[in-house]
Amino acid sequence: MMALLHVEGLVVGYGQFPVLHGVDFTVQEGEVCVLLGLNGAGKTTTVSTIAGLLRPQSGRVHFAGRDLGHKSPSARVSAGISLCPEGRRVFPGLTVRQNLKLGAWTRRKSSAVVRDQMSLVLDYFPRLSERSGQLAGTLSGGEQQMLAVGRALMSRPKLLLIDEASLGLSPTVARVVWEVTSRIKADGTTVLMVEQNAGALPFADRALIMEKGTLVYTGVGDEVQQVNLREAYLGA
Repeated sequence: MMALLHVEGLVVGYGQFPVLHGVDFTVQEGEVCVLLGLNGAGKTTTVSTIAGLLRPQSGRVHFAGRDLGHKSPSARVSAGISLCPEGRRVFPGLTVRQNLKLGAWTRRKSSAVVRDQMSLVLDYFPRLSERSGQLAGTLSGGEQQMLAVGRALMSRPKLLLIDEASLGLSPTVARVVWEVTSRIKADGTTVLMVEQNAGALPFADRALIMEKGTLVYTGVGDEVQQVNLREAYLGA
């Protein structure tokens, strides 16, 4: 496997308040990586910087062997990076299908790609297929999360960033979303998930644990399943 994403020395802050303090990590092509940490650890800042929503004070983000530099968020979507943001942020007055089509904006000139991605998303989340004509604002929280992930997939990304997919969801619904990441990976998309919930670990090939803007643990393969991760870093 090659490194699809390489984050090097990332320092990011809001005004005079530093949040990330020289973060370094790699995500290999074809894996699911989980970035774990408590609220305020800097996880959302990390994926927002990768997506181009924040500018680093120093450090670099390399994607598919290229330094992203100051590329805009839209340019990063076109390059193959898609973000499913925290809080879902669906368009409540639009239908499920309309929300999904908006996610394919960078692919709008290729009706075949849009059609194929729509079919794939509805296969991942059959509930969305049942509710394709329903207004997004009338969906349950779990259904809105499925829609948010599906919308992010509509641009056919190489790297899917998912920020706090399990937030506010029942354990059963959260598990449904996590299980889909295995299928997304099998279909060729690399996944980086931000989570507070250590229940995501069984679905990960790589785990990163963040505390106060610094990575304190990196594990791969069988190391990811270590029981003491929850107690040592996330609380029992």
